[in-house]
Amino acid sequence: MASALFVVSEEGYWGEECIEPLQTLDGAGVDITVTTPSGGRPVVDERSVDPENVGEETAERVREAHESDPRLQNPIPLAATSADEYDTVVFPGGHGTEWDVNQDRHARALLRDAVETGDTKALVVCHAVGLLAFTRDSDGEFLVDGRNVTGFPNDWEEGIVDENDRMPDGRKLPYWVEDEVKAAGGVWDAELDAETSVRTDGDLLTARGPGSSHAAAKTLRSALGIE
Repeated sequence: MASALFVVSEEGYWGEECIEPLQTLDGAGVDITVTTPSGGRPVVDERSVDPENVGEETAERVREAHESDPRLQNPIPLAATSADEYDTVVFPGGHGTEWDVNQDRHARALLRDAVETGDTKALVVCHAVGLLAFTRDSDGEFLVDGRNVTGFPNDWEEGIVDENDRMPDGRKLPYWVEDEVKAAGGVWDAELDAETSVRTDGDLLTARGPGSSHAAAKTLRSALGIE
C-alpha cells in the first residue's frame, strides 16, 4: 500500500488544497498520515470554509473533514517524520504556511529528501511553494534552482493584501511566493491563462492554487502509479 505524509499548517491551511488531495489519495487506498510543525491540530483558514467565498459544497466538505477526519485531529510532530518512510509528501498551501511550514527546518529537510532521494514524490501547493525559496539541496544550493514550478502568483496576491501587505485578518504578509521562488532560481510559470496549473519536474510536483487541487491530486496519483 502506498503511503503519504501531509504537512499541514497550524497558522491557516487552505481547505480545498488539503482536503482534495487527501480524499483523492484516500479513495485510491493510500495510507495517510498528517503532521504539523508542533504536533498540534491544524488550523483551517476561515476564508476557505466561507460559502460566500468558495461555494456551499466545498465549504461543507472541507469543514466536515477538518472537524471529523481522525488524521487531522491527531497529527504527529514534524520533527518526528522522515521522507523515506513515505511514498509521497504533500504540502497543502494557504497563507498560514508562510508563518510556520515554510520556515520550518524539518519541513525543508522533508522536501529536500523527498525530491533528492529514492522514489518519494513531493507535491507542493499554492503558498506552500514558498518553502522552495528556503530549501537547500545536499550541496547547499537552492533546491528550486533551475526547476520548473508553479505556485500562488503575484497577480493574485495583489487582490488580497492591502497597500501595506496586510492580510484581511490584519497580519502582514512576510513575503510574496512568486518573488522569493524566482529569486532562488525557480523557473516560474503560473500559467495564468490556464484553468489549472500543475507542473512536474522530476520528483517535484507543484500546483498553483485551490482550483488546481484536483488536477494536482490526479497528477500525483498517476506519478505514484495508482490509477
